[in-house]
Amino acid sequence: MSQFSQSTVVVKIPASTANLGPGFDAIGMALSLYAWLELSVSNKTEIVLYGDGMDGIPTDETNLVYKIAQQVFTKAGFQEQPIKISMYSDIPLTRGLGSSASAIVGALVAANALIGDYFTKQELFNMATEIEGHPDNVGAAMFGGIIVSSWDGVNAPYVKIKPPKQLSTILAIPHFQLSTEKARHALPDSYSKQDTVFNLGKSALLVAALAEGKLELLGAALQDKVHQPYRAALVPGLLTILEQAQEKGALGAALSGAGPTVIVFVEHESNSSDLEKFLHDTFANQKIETTILCLAPDLLGTHIIYSSTEPQTELDFIDLIKGAN
Repeated sequence: MSQFSQSTVVVKIPASTANLGPGFDAIGMALSLYAWLELSVSNKTEIVLYGDGMDGIPTDETNLVYKIAQQVFTKAGFQEQPIKISMYSDIPLTRGLGSSASAIVGALVAANALIGDYFTKQELFNMATEIEGHPDNVGAAMFGGIIVSSWDGVNAPYVKIKPPKQLSTILAIPHFQLSTEKARHALPDSYSKQDTVFNLGKSALLVAALAEGKLELLGAALQDKVHQPYRAALVPGLLTILEQAQEKGALGAALSGAGPTVIVFVEHESNSSDLEKFLHDTFANQKIETTILCLAPDLLGTHIIYSSTEPQTELDFIDLIKGAN
């Protein structure tokens, strides 16, 4: 008999875009691209991966989801428990769309549900931020919408902003991976007072514009001098998009997280064909293949789509995903 209140939990987790230009490590938005995670109490540990693009993810006890789930159990005073993990994700790895944040948040929420919601959402968010090192992606993945947060090493207070109804996005996802570690190494150790003040003003304007729905201000508010200029060499074509996207009809553009994905903000239901062609051609001129996606913001964040006292089967998990789409 399991020591937990549930035997199986399945959660749906959104992708996320972080920074949004000047809001380095502080602002994130959830996107309507998803991963699904099942945790089931088992007699032995088993990790099953579904879908493309999951190469390199461990299927033993070094798996990040497994380690985080066991941390949740022990922190709540429960014994470590063998679990079966099933994962399916449409979120590409190391592309600046919060794939690691989705795994962290999914593991925390699912493990917490197995033990009867021992921890509050805020406590889970603090844990996620400590693991990830910054709150932007994990906050957006957990709560949905637009999250503005900070991290003092212990707590991550946050405010959730509901995205303006007319806001939508176009993503250009290059067909190469860029690790967050490599992207962070491109950044300087210190910044000038001028650049720091510039970004403080832009990030404040960005938050106010999003909260008030003043999308006409995004072009000015998305400007940044802290990370995008230094990462541009890692993403050929980025500067062209940042400089010309508005001329092609965008509200503004930014590097998504650490990249290499570039996100362009547009008004919902606007004709995006010229913008999509511009994004594709800009990367093609650099001999880089891309996938172009049009995504709305996700409003729900990570949520449970199934829980039971009975273990799931592999077929049930895939059927659940199909039903949740």
